[in-house]
Amino acid sequence: MQDSPILIIGKNAKTGLRVEQRLQARGYSTRGVSRSTSPAFDWEDPNSWRAALEGTQSAYVTFYPDLAIPTAEQTIRDFVALAKDIGLRHLVLLSGRGEQGAQRAETVLMNSGLDWNVVRSNWFMQNFSEGFMIEGILNGEIMLPAGDTVEPFVDIDDIADVAVAALTRPELRNRLFEVSGPRALTFAQCAAEISEAVGYPVKFTRVSIEDFLQALRDEGLPGEMLWLMNELFSVVFDGRNSIPTSGVEEALGRPATDFREYLRKVIASGAWERSGLLQQA
Repeated sequence: MQDSPILIIGKNAKTGLRVEQRLQARGYSTRGVSRSTSPAFDWEDPNSWRAALEGTQSAYVTFYPDLAIPTAEQTIRDFVALAKDIGLRHLVLLSGRGEQGAQRAETVLMNSGLDWNVVRSNWFMQNFSEGFMIEGILNGEIMLPAGDTVEPFVDIDDIADVAVAALTRPELRNRLFEVSGPRALTFAQCAAEISEAVGYPVKFTRVSIEDFLQALRDEGLPGEMLWLMNELFSVVFDGRNSIPTSGVEEALGRPATDFREYLRKVIASGAWERSGLLQQA
């Protein structure tokens, strides 16, 4: 057990929260940071980084808003240089499959001279229950600019388990883990399985990228996030990530969580409950 805390950058993010909880449950000291913590950490304010990093030797790193954005590579380069200067020894970076910008940021870390791990992820299953699609599910319709492309959605709990393994098992260092779920599904197939699980109709409707972005613009989504959504659905979501990977099993020695098991967890949590509509299985 190490003396210095393990740094969690993005402690309130979907994965960061779970990684910190798992480490603490195992008795590890952690320092979770975000824009609202003290010390604070803000990717857009490099002056905030040093105080957050000092006194730590390893870190789990989630970048905001996404490693795919054009400025991410240089930001990660500056961050890694500071981490190395301060004395950090090991960084675990959450990345995304099929994103060229993300892969450039990964290369910066891999060539840094620090011990490293990259957890390169498919789409999160939890986007259906903890992200931007939950309102559509509760209203019975998921509307996205996606067709029949399949995606092996990954359970964030698996991502967190892989990240914790990378942080705490030295034999896993300097490895890239591509993590996905075991089945590749279309959004229409996901909607059908969700509908069966919750007991009320949920359908998938394909919309144009223009209408999708305009709806997000009307909701006040900032320009950087609009760019990211356009990049995601116009470029990345073209089938390049459709083949399931073995990264979860490589790191953990167990299969990745299936979408149906994820559905059982969400039903138990009540996240999709609609008064008078949810049928208990």
